Amino acid sequence: MDRIRVVLADDHPIVLAGIRTLLNADPEVELVGEATNGGEALPLIRTLAPQVAVVDVSMPGLSGLELTERVAGECPGTRVLVLTVHEDAAYVQPLMKAGARGYLLKRSAAEDLLRAVHAVAAGGIYLDPSIAGHVMAGPSAAARSPAAADGEILSPRETETLRLIAQGFSNKEIARRIDVSVKSVETYKARAAEKLGLRTRAEIIRYGAAHGWLDALTLR
Repeated sequence: MDRIRVVLADDHPIVLAGIRTLLNADPEVELVGEATNGGEALPLIRTLAPQVAVVDVSMPGLSGLELTERVAGECPGTRVLVLTVHEDAAYVQPLMKAGARGYLLKRSAAEDLLRAVHAVAAGGIYLDPSIAGHVMAGPSAAARSPAAADGEILSPRETETLRLIAQGFSNKEIARRIDVSVKSVETYKARAAEKLGLRTRAEIIRYGAAHGWLDALTLR
């Protein structure tokens, strides 16, 4: 039987090494390529045409969400398995809508990665058990956020900064994208969060999901 050909994309060297070890331990899986950012991953996937692409959500270049959308549109024979630290269910629906076939938390990888790869390669859907029960609930709670309608309007920079934070980008990556300093990004984030009453990253993610910021169709 042919082995499952996999491309792996993650910008953290330690994570990359660990996932490589897990994949190489399965004689039915062949790791055919690796990338350390989304920009490298897309041409690699186009060239190698693996059955499965295991990709991180938060990467420089193209985010995991952008990469998933591109792969789904350009490489229909490749199924995307998202591997991430993000446990908030608000991430899941936009990624699945973008074309992902699996969503696995990095903390579950040692036990569940190979099971997820096999499931996705066989044409199935795999959701990490710890979040599967929350996926269908949707972002209704975020839409009802009491601070979301307080009448205080975000500036364009504040809105863009908060949107990119919700999509998983780091302050440094946001600074490059909107051409400002990291300190300015921190300021925009603090002002926006204060105006909306958002205290944690998870609340920002839920707010973003409720307002369509995590929808792959809104990304460019």
